[in-house]
Amino acid sequence: MATEFIMPKLGLTMEEGTITEWYVDDGATVSAGATVLRIETDKTETDVEAAGSGRLHRLGDVGQTFACGERIGWFLADGEAAPEAAAAPTAMTAAAPVEAAQPAQPAVDVSAAGTRIMASPLAKRLASERNIDLRSIRGTGPGGRIVSEDLDGVAPSRTATPKPPAFAAAGAGVAATAAGRQLADLLGIDLALVEPDPNEHRVTRESVALHVRQILNRAAETPGVRHQMLHDGSAVASPSPAALPAASQEPTQTVRLTGMRGTIARRMHESLTQMAQLTLFMDADLAAVVADRERRKEAGAAPSYTDYVIAAAARALGAHPLVNSQITDDGVALLPRAHVGMAVALDNGLIVPVIRNTAGLDLATLSTESTRLAEAARSGSLELTDLEGGTFSVSTLGMFGVDGFTPVINPPNTAILGVGRLRDDLKLTAKGRAKATKRLTLSLTWDHRAFDGAPAAAFCRSIVELLNDPTALDATDRNASNEKG
Repeated sequence: MATEFIMPKLGLTMEEGTITEWYVDDGATVSAGATVLRIETDKTETDVEAAGSGRLHRLGDVGQTFACGERIGWFLADGEAAPEAAAAPTAMTAAAPVEAAQPAQPAVDVSAAGTRIMASPLAKRLASERNIDLRSIRGTGPGGRIVSEDLDGVAPSRTATPKPPAFAAAGAGVAATAAGRQLADLLGIDLALVEPDPNEHRVTRESVALHVRQILNRAAETPGVRHQMLHDGSAVASPSPAALPAASQEPTQTVRLTGMRGTIARRMHESLTQMAQLTLFMDADLAAVVADRERRKEAGAAPSYTDYVIAAAARALGAHPLVNSQITDDGVALLPRAHVGMAVALDNGLIVPVIRNTAGLDLATLSTESTRLAEAARSGSLELTDLEGGTFSVSTLGMFGVDGFTPVINPPNTAILGVGRLRDDLKLTAKGRAKATKRLTLSLTWDHRAFDGAPAAAFCRSIVELLNDPTALDATDRNASNEKG
């Protein structure tokens, strides 16, 4: 009996995978558990094992992207034919639409023709983002499947999305606080549809905010489509931004925004558009760290300068819990454990493996773990668990001679620390004499929605103070070391 071979879901955030290499030829006999292909997710590359035994019938080619749960092949018995006519499974996505709150009219309806359009998940997403009707595209993939390259140069559909009706001036006679009415007017919400506060018996600002959250929770977000809240409490789709202009010159090469590069582009853009990000700069005197590192080198292995900063940041997070946080629907969630991510530059992008329970590690153990993660990142052998759960990030460009920069927050974190180069500098002694020292610049970017400038500066100052006494970095946080979260 034929057994489906589907794209696995290897992590909570994984939505799709791209086939980068088949290890087994089409038609070859495989056993369950054998490694058959390699895929690229939005975070890393990993090998996939056969979910069944039999003769492998491949449906996906190298370079194709499939949603988690979408069929990529079959395992067949001897003499058995692949059931090509069988209905394709519905691809699993991170946010399944809620029927009662579907957009009134999507910018692109790829299923309107009544037959299933064969297209990769990436092609479908790009079509939605660019307002392209897939029914007008001729696929060049296997079996006529539409792939992302088929959309290059295709003009958006001319079909206009109807404009939402003007906000009604309703709710004039509803009992409401001034703040509640002001917020409703700002968002275009009909006060008559908002549930009054049971204690005040009128609509308050909190009532309007709750009403908005309920709308957003009901409205499943369609990829590439923005939703506007209407006075009737519904959601309507509006077209995505216009396509980017063509290159002003004939490019020597085009690097496609797919795979890791595409994920970085999408998430960093979302980070900057969805957060109120600011950056402050503060110098740290590393004379004590340099001396401590030299002492450790003489005794054997020594941590890197970035390891010292990570250790100091992890301990400072314990003293400044607002920084170890994320924003949720309920507010700013203060997280009990610090899992510090360290940015590692790769040839094709950037990846952020996570040092778990960072404050529970002494400096030597932290250094060993950061070295392991960096080597695994560059060799492509990171596990998905190495990439999940980060609560704060540290990024360094000091090796390139950079003093300070503005790092972009890695969602859902509320802050990230940039580390500059170690440089020679002078400081004044108590007697007013100049003395040589070593300094580096710390660049802290934080989300102003979560906390203000004063807490951000206090957190960064705590890191500076800890770097002045590196022996304190070997004092582990027992609560952190005992936790496994």
